[in-house]
Amino acid sequence: MTPPVTIATTGATGVVGGLVARDLADRGATQRLLVRTPAKAPQLPNSTVHQSNYSDQAASTAALAGVDVLFMVSASESAKRVDEHRSFIDAAAAAGVGHIVYTSFAAAAPDATFTLARDHYATEEYIKASGMNWTFLRDGLYLDFMEALVGDDGVIRGPAGDGRSSFVSRADVARTGVAVLVDPAPHAAHTYDITGPEALSLTEVAATISRIRGENITFLDESIEEAYRSRARYGAPDWQVDAWVSTYTAIANGVMAPVSDSVEQITGIAPMNLETYLTTHPR
Repeated sequence: MTPPVTIATTGATGVVGGLVARDLADRGATQRLLVRTPAKAPQLPNSTVHQSNYSDQAASTAALAGVDVLFMVSASESAKRVDEHRSFIDAAAAAGVGHIVYTSFAAAAPDATFTLARDHYATEEYIKASGMNWTFLRDGLYLDFMEALVGDDGVIRGPAGDGRSSFVSRADVARTGVAVLVDPAPHAAHTYDITGPEALSLTEVAATISRIRGENITFLDESIEEAYRSRARYGAPDWQVDAWVSTYTAIANGVMAPVSDSVEQITGIAPMNLETYLTTHPR
């Protein structure tokens, strides 16, 4: 009799990782939840909780021993994120993990317009060189964050111009990840663009929010200089401000626009659009 596959899920105390962990539990999968703070981990059947963080290679290696498939949610944004990823990937390889499913980002490249997508590219390349099987889910910008872009005055500001982005919900990312985790072999050495069903401009995003919420939301196309000035008041480090601004310039130059059918092809169910997301998620 073939023993059950053991899946390790990171980020179970967050949104995407939490959705993945709960879906796997509902399917009866055997999994390990790797979390920074075990007390915050969800209590799920057929699961064990292990303390781990990406920069603690020894703890991660111990937690991953005997794991077949690993769902690796990208670490929190920081100047050291790539180093943390490399440490964790080394731990996975040392523990004998067979396959990593990594949540990457759309248009990941060494010279990506969105600065943090460069981190994702570096991580992808490191995973490829590790000797483990891999699958990359290159997520688009999240539908879930669209309302968070609206200022107190009802305005979305940023240098996005008329560019478009194929926004995707975190729920659709998670269920795609689960489909790969429970049957990883057909997805080995595949990179999937994980998008919603349509590409929207921020003007259209504002109009949709206005219609669904019954409010007057608009989009203001800032210049790049205006974008840096308007964000300077937060006192964030330069790398973070660059990331904030380049989110919009990546939309402007079109790299976020392509629409993929990967979600439907992998899961059998089409991803939701912005209107559906807002309708099913009352503020």
